[in-house]
Amino acid sequence: MTAPRDPALTSPPPPAPPGGFRHAFGVYIGRFEPPHAAHRLVMLEALERVQTLIVVIGSARAARTPKNPFSAGEREAVIRAMLEEAGTAPGRLRFVQVRDYFYNEGLWLSEVQRGVGAHTAGSADVALIGHLKDDSSYYLRSFPAWTFIPTQVVSPLSATDVRGAYFGDRLDEVRGMVPPAVHAFLEAFRQTDEYAELRAEAEHLRAYRAAWAAAPFAPVFVTADAVVTRSGHVLLVRRAGQPGRGRLALPGGFLTPPERLLACAVRHAHRETGLDEALDLPTRLHAQAVFDYPERSLRGRTVTHAFHFDLGLGPLPPLRATADAAEALWLPLGDALAWPEAFFEDHHAIIEHFLMRG
Repeated sequence: MTAPRDPALTSPPPPAPPGGFRHAFGVYIGRFEPPHAAHRLVMLEALERVQTLIVVIGSARAARTPKNPFSAGEREAVIRAMLEEAGTAPGRLRFVQVRDYFYNEGLWLSEVQRGVGAHTAGSADVALIGHLKDDSSYYLRSFPAWTFIPTQVVSPLSATDVRGAYFGDRLDEVRGMVPPAVHAFLEAFRQTDEYAELRAEAEHLRAYRAAWAAAPFAPVFVTADAVVTRSGHVLLVRRAGQPGRGRLALPGGFLTPPERLLACAVRHAHRETGLDEALDLPTRLHAQAVFDYPERSLRGRTVTHAFHFDLGLGPLPPLRATADAAEALWLPLGDALAWPEAFFEDHHAIIEHFLMRG
């Protein structure tokens, strides 16, 4: 569904005053996974209107996936390279890296504002550059203190197209969609172990979605996850298979037809970690919540019900990983909270949710 248009945001900008830039600072927000030719055109257009361009890079500190294959640092470096390749002076660029906050929009907004503010030093002369194309552009309405400048660049090209060609081994298509500096980076990355693992995951996900393609309705999967804490640690597994092989995850999995959600979470916690059933997890239930961000899983629409079991203080119970997990471990909560890039899907956000609420 297309977002309603606001005339104040979509009207053409006034002509720039002669002899200078219209604004001191411009802000351009995106994930840039990877940056492509249309991104570069928008940035070059912005640099004709603002003195300094602040590029806000989203999905920072996230695990590598076929949707988010590159680190924020890699994306920053390649954006610098493609703009310098186009003649932009490095001193006119600034960067902000922000995490995704699927269940707390306020945190994301504050992180963008704080990051931009670190570069503007209190200046109110800030413009937001973008294109209101669909619901994914909602954030352009979220910064009323900044003047909105609609870009004149309208392109059907998307980073989704680039990633599809890149992981689908259609390399000639990739070359036509990205600037030379980005293509050089992508070619170098294609020689890494990370690329091989991401491509294997992309192929697994294509097969997974294809298996459900003939369903009369788009499937909605239901899962249950267990957040088990004890003496400042959280119970985790390291995934043995795709998707997300090698990532840390909460014990959990798909609901079977005869199960209740709580029983599903308990079953997976014991089966995947070897946790002693004598602990009687249902009696230790502390809180529960539903996590339903529509894009939380690349497998398809998946709603999870998470249950927080607090085992109190005392020695950490012994664990034994099963065939479903490469490893079962107790991770200190400080390490878990500080390491979002290590986690599968939104499991880090689920842990944050329960721990921030006590």
